Amino acid sequence: MTAEIAGLVLSLVLLALAGDQFIVSIARVAGTLRVRPTVVGVVLGGFGTSVVELIVAGLAAARHSPQLAVGSLVGSVIANVCLALTVGALIMPVRVGSATVRREAPLSVLSVTLFAVLAVGGISPAKGVVMTVALLPVLALLLVSALRPGPDSLGDEVVEFLEKPAHSPGRELIRVIASLVVMLVGAELMVNCVLGLAARLGMAQGFAGLTLVGIGTSAPLIASSVQGARRGEHELVVGNVLGGNLFIALGGGALVGLLSNGRPSGAGVLALSIMVGAVVVSWLAMAKGGVVSRWEALSLLVAYIGLLPFINR
Repeated sequence: MTAEIAGLVLSLVLLALAGDQFIVSIARVAGTLRVRPTVVGVVLGGFGTSVVELIVAGLAAARHSPQLAVGSLVGSVIANVCLALTVGALIMPVRVGSATVRREAPLSVLSVTLFAVLAVGGISPAKGVVMTVALLPVLALLLVSALRPGPDSLGDEVVEFLEKPAHSPGRELIRVIASLVVMLVGAELMVNCVLGLAARLGMAQGFAGLTLVGIGTSAPLIASSVQGARRGEHELVVGNVLGGNLFIALGGGALVGLLSNGRPSGAGVLALSIMVGAVVVSWLAMAKGGVVSRWEALSLLVAYIGLLPFINR
């Protein structure tokens, strides 16, 4: 069991480092191609913060472990809200712009809810197609929202980031490919180690995904939320959580459905209910006064810890 634990820790390190390099390289390639900073911000806040979860879930589904795959997606969404957002808000109450409450938050909640509804009874290839189709208009709405005139703190942060010394596009593309390869290696190692630990401990694959993989793959987002909260970058904290959950739900669900080889995969009704409840409660907290307070964050964290033993039922 020591070998599996060491392998799990190593996989987390590989995924975190490679995921960070992937985001940096993608942003710089987009900068050299003169992609608008707001569009880059949407990518960084959504796909970039969920790429690790997508790779792990997709690989688990392809490896004929669909329960682990779906469990990891559900666990990641819950951890993003109940750990990443709450830890950030405990450090400093997170203020949310009204535009985020009106546009990005509802899209994220609807995406997670659709994923939960489709996951009941198992995610089949047909349901994977449904989530793929649903992801396209959601992405379009996000891009339209990002391109609207007006203040854009996330876009400003991206501009500041891209103003660092220029790098060769070819070099950055190599870093993108290398990062993806390392993430695949890390995901393969994580799936193998989690399956081994689950077998040794008599743990169901779904529960292992909800806990070990879900929390593990959310660790980089938790760390970035802590840094963002300490610097007062509230929009970055909220945008990463909302965008990450959207891509994890629809993108991850689509991958699992399409790669599951016809094996329906789902999660427990309680786990899905907790996931939807967490994102809805966080949305209500954002809408109430435009701030997620420390008391609200602490309540979510305590509820998560209390429900964790029952989360796979």
